[in-house]
Amino acid sequence: MTADQLRSLIAAGLACEHLHVQGDGRHWYATIVSTAFAGKRPIQRHQMVYATLGEKIRNDEVHALSMKTLTPDEWVAQGQPQH
Repeated sequence: MTADQLRSLIAAGLACEHLHVQGDGRHWYATIVSTAFAGKRPIQRHQMVYATLGEKIRNDEVHALSMKTLTPDEWVAQGQPQH
């Protein structure tokens, strides 16, 4: 699994305003900004992302994924540029 492949999987299942993925092929870190996260608790947001990965998580192709999941408003509040 490459960062581009993981990014593509997430983007295919979740409309993202911003998506950055980095890692070593098994352990990943992603920053995901999506309007779909509005009104959702952090665990719900993570479940939404895991759902986009399906079998890749279940068969251990993606061993570990740490996430920062934000709405566009939360992203801007952290000082990041608007898209």
